[in-house]
Amino acid sequence: MRNQFIVISVIVISGILLISYFVTSMLWSFILVGPLFLIGLNDILQKRQAIRRNFPLLGNLRYLFESIRPEISQYFIETNSSGVPFSRNARSLVYQRAKKELSTLPFGTQKDVYDVGYEWVNHSLSPTEVDPKTLRVTIGGPDCKQPYDASILNISAMSYGSLSKNAVEALNSGAKMGGFAHNTGEGGLTQYHLRNNGDIIWQIGTGYFGARTHDGDFDPELFKEKSCHQNVKMIEIKLSQGAKPGHGGILPGEKVNEEIAEIRNVPVGKTVASPPGHSAFSTPLEMMEYIKLLRSLSGGKPIGIKLCIGKRREFISICKAMILSGIQPDYVDIDGSEGGTGAAPVEYSDRIGTPLVEALSFAHNTLVGFNLRDKVKVLCSGKIITAFDLIKNMAIGADACYSARGMMMAIGCIQALRCNSNDCPTGVATQDPQLVKGLDVKYKAKRTANFHGATMHGVAEMLGSMGLKSTSELRPWHRMRRTDFTEIKHYGEIYPALKPGDLLQKELPVGWERAVVAASATTFSNVDDD
Repeated sequence: MRNQFIVISVIVISGILLISYFVTSMLWSFILVGPLFLIGLNDILQKRQAIRRNFPLLGNLRYLFESIRPEISQYFIETNSSGVPFSRNARSLVYQRAKKELSTLPFGTQKDVYDVGYEWVNHSLSPTEVDPKTLRVTIGGPDCKQPYDASILNISAMSYGSLSKNAVEALNSGAKMGGFAHNTGEGGLTQYHLRNNGDIIWQIGTGYFGARTHDGDFDPELFKEKSCHQNVKMIEIKLSQGAKPGHGGILPGEKVNEEIAEIRNVPVGKTVASPPGHSAFSTPLEMMEYIKLLRSLSGGKPIGIKLCIGKRREFISICKAMILSGIQPDYVDIDGSEGGTGAAPVEYSDRIGTPLVEALSFAHNTLVGFNLRDKVKVLCSGKIITAFDLIKNMAIGADACYSARGMMMAIGCIQALRCNSNDCPTGVATQDPQLVKGLDVKYKAKRTANFHGATMHGVAEMLGSMGLKSTSELRPWHRMRRTDFTEIKHYGEIYPALKPGDLLQKELPVGWERAVVAASATTFSNVDDD
């Protein structure tokens, strides 16, 4: 094609010059032909892309179509139920509830109810009425001096920097309107989180952003100063994240402007590392002491830990440390591996970490088995956007839930999948000031509150139809699953429940022996020589 391009170009240019000798206006055609010729010539001379070099001019179409492939797929190819990570039906439900538009479904379900994996809950012939305002849970164990009355649905951890300032303000203002909490993410507590007086869960990650020395160590005095703010209701220690567990991060120096430096308490212009693990503790017992320290510095506010379940023995080690030290977190947040993130290596998002169903069931049973479940609340996160998502996860152990991408969609996210490129078209996940300007804080705040309120109304209606009065009455047997075309099981059969104290007995439950024996309160390593 290179030779053909050259021959055709010579013929066309020669023809234009020849004709223009008689018709000078023909020279205007170079306005079109000239740029095309230069593009083709550049294609031949460049060496990075073989397709462009072999097929000058035409080869560019391949890259053009590839660049708009996600849009073509979303608008013209995907069905109502085939989009990922969220289907068109799921996204539309969020948009409709956020805008207070009609969100009912005509003509019956579009799901194949005989498909293996289909899940549902059974209704009761003795329904009840549930007030959505009662769907709350008090978080705070025996050592907590300032328990928090939390909604069962809250905004999951998303940092300023990953989200735009307008997005953070809209979410926080919506949380204030709707009476639910907003998790800051590990990027630090900012003015945008505090400006609208919404309830805050301040997340402390491995970088200790906003509560660190310039060397990257935890700074108790700085933490004390910020954690005592009246809007900060709980503190969350991030151990790992479902979308990229065990993976640290690096913020390049060129992105560390004066504002970011002030928020995160890092030097301007210097690259900042967020390591995979914490430097403030290295063993389960040291973690308990760190929890005790944060609780004391914050004036007795609830302290939680967030993690994606990896090796089972490590979570069991944490539980053993709780018993040995007499110190417990006020809650644990279990993040499923299906959770979202602004950017993560493909292998981490796809292949590392335990999915939410298995992780949540395991964590709940472990706490029950060590007689800790009455002291430690359980939160969860991972693709939670509908009332059924809350019901099904609370049935297998959660007391409350987080939603990240659902809340993003409530303020306008269209699942453009550009969170990692700084050109999010809706102004949600970008720092481009021109794109950020398009997101109106006041309007999007109302949408956030609307989505939360409609979802709570949906949960209340479902509970009523099930004959229940509270989410605390939900149990694994309420969640049904088709495991085969002719076989149905409830989750109590799929994941057998432990009884209080089962993991404190000499004779351990079947399937738990190896992990419990290998776990120690003094180390995260395997202590079982066998």
